[in-house]
Amino acid sequence: MGKLFLRDYKKMWEYAKNDPEGFWDEAAVWSMNNIHWFKPWEKTFVWEYPTFRWFVGGTTNICYNCLDYKILKGYGDKPAFIEVSGERGEDRVLTYKELLELVEKYAAALRGVGVEKGDRVMLYMPMSADAAAAMLACARIGAIHVAVFAGFSSKAIADRIDLTKPKVALVQDIGSRAGKMVALKDMFDKGVQMADYKIGTVAVFSRPGYKVGEYSVNMEKGRDITWEEFLNGGEGQDGGYVELEANEPLFILPTSGTTKKPKPTVQRHGGYQIYIYCMGQWIYGRKPEDVWFCTSDIGWIVGHSYNVYEPLLAGCTSILYEGTPNYPEKDMWWAIIEKYKATGWWISPTGARALLMLGIEQAEKHDLSSLERVFSAGEVLNPPVWEWLQKKVFKDRIPVMDHMWQTESSGPLFANPYGLQLFPIKPGSATYPVPGIVPEVVDELTGRTLLPGEKGTMIIKRPWPGLTATLWENPEQYKQEYWENTLATTGSYYCGDAATIDEDGYVWFSGRADEVIKISDHRIGTIEVESALVNHPAVGEAAVVGVPDELRGQVCLGLVVLKSGYEPSDELEKELITYVRNALGPIVVFKGIEFVDILPKTRSGKIMRRVLKKVWSNEDIGDISTIEEEASVEEVKEALAKLGK
Repeated sequence: MGKLFLRDYKKMWEYAKNDPEGFWDEAAVWSMNNIHWFKPWEKTFVWEYPTFRWFVGGTTNICYNCLDYKILKGYGDKPAFIEVSGERGEDRVLTYKELLELVEKYAAALRGVGVEKGDRVMLYMPMSADAAAAMLACARIGAIHVAVFAGFSSKAIADRIDLTKPKVALVQDIGSRAGKMVALKDMFDKGVQMADYKIGTVAVFSRPGYKVGEYSVNMEKGRDITWEEFLNGGEGQDGGYVELEANEPLFILPTSGTTKKPKPTVQRHGGYQIYIYCMGQWIYGRKPEDVWFCTSDIGWIVGHSYNVYEPLLAGCTSILYEGTPNYPEKDMWWAIIEKYKATGWWISPTGARALLMLGIEQAEKHDLSSLERVFSAGEVLNPPVWEWLQKKVFKDRIPVMDHMWQTESSGPLFANPYGLQLFPIKPGSATYPVPGIVPEVVDELTGRTLLPGEKGTMIIKRPWPGLTATLWENPEQYKQEYWENTLATTGSYYCGDAATIDEDGYVWFSGRADEVIKISDHRIGTIEVESALVNHPAVGEAAVVGVPDELRGQVCLGLVVLKSGYEPSDELEKELITYVRNALGPIVVFKGIEFVDILPKTRSGKIMRRVLKKVWSNEDIGDISTIEEEASVEEVKEALAKLGK
């Protein structure tokens, strides 16, 4: 028995720190019950700074391991995906065998339109079993999928086309969000027109059932084909898998852009599946009996890793949900948990705050006794929201655990290792680094490793198998963005997040490093101030940024969304400011607080604080192609105009 089988977090973490190659070699061997290698690897790790390779020389295929290998082990008749659509009011269950048949059909169709190993295939489809099957089909034949969140603007589509140069695109005709039609094909066509690179073939998937009225899809002759034509072209083609060297690309997932172009991160077949599988076991406590409900979308890394790939690698059942938590009913997510007896639940802080604002009575309608654990990530889960879930909804019956990761990491970096042992929960903390992650909090200017309680920038000393090893066709940008971001952090992976590590080793994130507010030389994180605001009974959501101040350097500027039953007023603004100062101390000075109906957020739920700062300083707000509601920007402008300068 190897050291991994001790299933002891601290011993595993020390093992990985002291012998990372030995640790991940043993982890890969330990994973072989669910991850097959056609040919074993010759070398576990090769580091060609700043890039690297894992499991060099080994051959595998993640689609084979998700489906064929599971069916060989007797999972054929087990549900693989439960597709639930709030938008269409439909449910659908696909077994592992049925999913493989669909994937083989799509793999043959891709080959029928000329897709070969290494070609990029863009997906612009809402969450569904068909979209997931298309991803798996790409992986099966060695093509590289580029999933774009269905609803991203034409500008975002154009950026991603030019970055990845897809040979073929799979596009759904229309979608729906809270009952309102989203003209997906129209948005995609405009993106194609804006892009410099021209896609060869666009296969259009028609999804009936949306209650949005009649819609006519434009089809460009010579480029666009119907889904029926796409599938017919696969007749006589092979739907089988190919064996791939561990470091051949699996997918490209561009990060959401800020003022720059999105960064096209790359994941590879070998290291990616080992990492997400191990994190599923060690962090999420995965077991084959799980019915796993992750509320993310396949347009995000969470959707790739923990809606699609890892649940299938582990042999459990994954719920794929299309829609919002409150449409057509306010209790959609709670109803799904009850109906399908979900055992694990993954939710973003934005989703949790939305549920809080919908009211505890929505949860109390349902039997949630099947749930064993809840996980949250995306931003810090504000302690008041954590307490609502932990104490009021679940009454301390099960743990609600915050954790942290990034698009680039493919899976968790800091977490409470539920699958190994549950540590005491400190609300607002991501707990510990996962096995294989060796972090430091440093001063960006000097590189000094900071003492417990000191706030600085998080770096990680070595690569891990799930870390993107390059940016597509731009290794120099990869080097500069992640390994040589500042002189003081050169040679380590730059997370870009502000953090502290306390005396117990618990990690606390307080926002992006460039969002830390410096008031009279005191550093305070945006998350800390926002959490204090959300703790007030009137506040549902809050966004805070630092703005220039002649006397103090910076002061806080806040936007607040009130809960139902509360009205904006000067008195409430003063009350909130006093409330925060009482909670965090007099160092927190506000320029002011304004009330809005909606905060500017990305479609993955992250607050776009930079929009607040740019609006305040009258600067160009840059690329907002990933924003959820463009109207929120106008509301920000109107709100901040009231504060004056």
